[in-house]
Amino acid sequence: MQAVGMVVEFNPFHNGHAYYVQQARAQTGADVAVAVMSGNFTQRGEPTIVDKWQRTRAALANGVDLVVELPLFFACQPAHRFAAGALALLNQLRVAAVAFGAEHPQWDFAALVRTAAKFDQAALKQYNATYATQFNEQLAAQTGVSLKDPNDILAFAYNKAVWDHHYGIRLVPIQRVGSNYHDQVITGQIASASAIREAIEQQTAFAETVPAEMRPALQQVGKVPDWDTLYPLLRNQLIQAPLENLRQAYQMAEGLEYRLKAAAQQSLTFDQFIHAIKTKRYTYAHLIRLCLYATLQLTEAEMTWHTAHPYLHILGFNQRGRAYLHQVKKQVEFPLFTKVSQQMRDHLYCLDYRAGKLYQTFTSVEQDLKHAPIIWR
Repeated sequence: MQAVGMVVEFNPFHNGHAYYVQQARAQTGADVAVAVMSGNFTQRGEPTIVDKWQRTRAALANGVDLVVELPLFFACQPAHRFAAGALALLNQLRVAAVAFGAEHPQWDFAALVRTAAKFDQAALKQYNATYATQFNEQLAAQTGVSLKDPNDILAFAYNKAVWDHHYGIRLVPIQRVGSNYHDQVITGQIASASAIREAIEQQTAFAETVPAEMRPALQQVGKVPDWDTLYPLLRNQLIQAPLENLRQAYQMAEGLEYRLKAAAQQSLTFDQFIHAIKTKRYTYAHLIRLCLYATLQLTEAEMTWHTAHPYLHILGFNQRGRAYLHQVKKQVEFPLFTKVSQQMRDHLYCLDYRAGKLYQTFTSVEQDLKHAPIIWR
């Protein structure tokens, strides 16, 4: 069997995602669709609207055959690390192609990667703008292309991962349809995930935008999980921890620990806090990820070790997915497992386990320990 891989968050799984899965299968002729999906926190470091198990179930009901968790140490990272980690997992699973959404599928992303490889990296370290802004200025000056849309940024990152690691994977961009990525209002049956989350928050109609299998879980959502709820945990951590401890947190660079501690002592809400720590140097996404790292007490040393020890945690499959796993499992070098044991909880899987316990702020469902994969009919 030939497989097409997809890198997804499905936050939540909606009609646009169902179209994407259908197109990925159709455009590649694949027998099997394999999704590497973020767990309970997104690339931006925000909690997902429903947990990974409910999103896995919806994916399996709508054309995906096998769902594998993207570990937190890859999932909650900037685009280039997010993409590199996901492609490493899909390469292990021997997918023939990776399909991804793009606002501009006609662009030659491989050529853009080759151009960017020649950039002067020292020129991208000014403190009066974010790295992304400086990078785009150089790219636009040399190619006329600016990577501003999230899916195009990831398309570039997937091409870079393939180029850097010489993967024999065909990359297949799929034109995004319906609403734009950042749209906040539902205007039809294919809406952005942002618009659907906003509708759920405002308790307005959204059911027509998601498949039937996703609706019950979303209809049970009261307040959408967010950092407003998690902020007391973060604030307490920042106030109580000594500066030398905060300094060990992953990505706590350039004296940010002083800025975060001072802001935590003055800010009573997360909105106040995140605006207090914002600078021209760092994007909001970078700072929200830093908040997650600090809350999890994730250190630089831990992140270094875990990124060097990836694994394949199977969240769910159908019969076709099971057969494909049987076909490739002898070629897989990464640890592959379907249940998290106590030994894994304390060692290999400890970061995702800690993230799962943090996510239980929003749900009573055990997220990891001895949790069986979803088996779809």
